[in-house]
Amino acid sequence: MYNPSMEDNSAEKMPLSQHLEDLRKVLLRAILGLFAGVIAGAFFVKPVLDFLAGPVGGVEKLQVIEVTESMSVYMRVALLIGLIIALPWIFFQLFSFIGKGLKKSEKRGLLVAIPFATILFLAGGSFAFIVMLPASMKFFTSLLDVNTSLRLSSYFGFVTNLIFWIAMSFELPLLVFVLTRVGVIQPSFLTKGWRVALVGIAVMAAVITPTGDPVNMVIFMVPLFVLYLMSIGLSALAYKARQANKDENPEVE
Repeated sequence: MYNPSMEDNSAEKMPLSQHLEDLRKVLLRAILGLFAGVIAGAFFVKPVLDFLAGPVGGVEKLQVIEVTESMSVYMRVALLIGLIIALPWIFFQLFSFIGKGLKKSEKRGLLVAIPFATILFLAGGSFAFIVMLPASMKFFTSLLDVNTSLRLSSYFGFVTNLIFWIAMSFELPLLVFVLTRVGVIQPSFLTKGWRVALVGIAVMAAVITPTGDPVNMVIFMVPLFVLYLMSIGLSALAYKARQANKDENPEVE
């Protein structure tokens, strides 16, 4: 007799070479989407530059030393804008690859996660710009109590890196949920490893917030640890749903 679950799990029987070929296609489509996003984002670079330079009084307050400096900053900001534009497409490609072998209901769950992934990224970027950036700039510019002339490339390099990495860290709960849903990790692994996670978060805070200021590190560590606790809860929900699916379909791993 025909069993729909057998069709949904046919990906598990594919050879490794086929999985690698599918992964190559997914990455290629994601890169093409990012490229299209960068082209679209290039039209919005100037207003975004003015917005990101707001904390220092505008772009006109920044200095350019090298001839190619403006172009490199333009491309860096266009890349960040393009990434934000292409995020739903990139997440769709990644989740479609992860979802191979899952039941149709589980695949729909992954598709629903796409807007949440985008929202989490934007929330992380907003947190970096609104909370982290002013605190970091205040620390840097007042460290030696001297007049500071900010360079265009160094300022936007710092800002874009800060926004990107903190935005990526906000994806942790959703990543944990997806990995638990497909059976890679279990909530018990997260609950037992919270001390290790706390140390890892502290190291990450030290790397991403190069001020070395304990206040800035705590500002970053607290929300990230809260995200880790949220990840445990989401992992428990995903694990419960996975176990219920196994009970309904004992022949499906």
